[in-house]
Amino acid sequence: MSTSAFQPSKLGTKEHWDTTYEEELENFEEIGDEGEIWFGEESVEKMVDWTLQNLPPSAKASILEVGSGNGTLLFGLLEAGYDASTLHGIDYSAGAIKLSKEISKTRGGSEITFSECDFLNDAPQAPEVPHEEGQTAVWDLLLDKGTYDAIALGEKDEQGNSPAIRYPSRVTRCLKSGGHFLITSCNFTEEELKASFDTEDSGLVYHSRIQHPTFSYGGKSGSVCSSVAFRKK
Repeated sequence: MSTSAFQPSKLGTKEHWDTTYEEELENFEEIGDEGEIWFGEESVEKMVDWTLQNLPPSAKASILEVGSGNGTLLFGLLEAGYDASTLHGIDYSAGAIKLSKEISKTRGGSEITFSECDFLNDAPQAPEVPHEEGQTAVWDLLLDKGTYDAIALGEKDEQGNSPAIRYPSRVTRCLKSGGHFLITSCNFTEEELKASFDTEDSGLVYHSRIQHPTFSYGGKSGSVCSSVAFRKK
């Protein structure tokens, strides 16, 4: 299914996420509830395991999560041994950034960088690693857990294209040559993700996949979500 096949939904609006994270911030301040874990804890564990296998903490890789929400995935990496100073999260919802910063104080992750950023339109704050001024291809690893899905539900342009059509080029723009992009989606299959990201224009090539539990229905098998990794040429 292409990104244009989805009809716009409130899940693709900034207003929805601002409201969601305002409520989750209130809950955290009142009762310590960190909020929803998108796709569940197992998806976080599997993405952390993939990162450990491919870019272990000793690599000191610069890691950026796009649409970091309450920071659950980055906190998972922190617990797995990654230096907090190498971990960065961006979200276009100011409430998400405030929530993740508050949670980080209770997780020993105050040095994780969380910043407000609209990934489709703005350049993420660069990590503190040597790079030329204005250079954007500074990240070793980009992570996405549900953000591409939400963007695909945004308002379409005059040509009927979802805003997600711009996403692959933004990934390429941020990654170093040889850098990796790991995405987990519940709206797109593995083959659909490959069709969107492993293209001549993107400069990304398929690297590997994460196996999720499968189910069978009507003679067909599938999984609740798909996780695929790509590498920049």
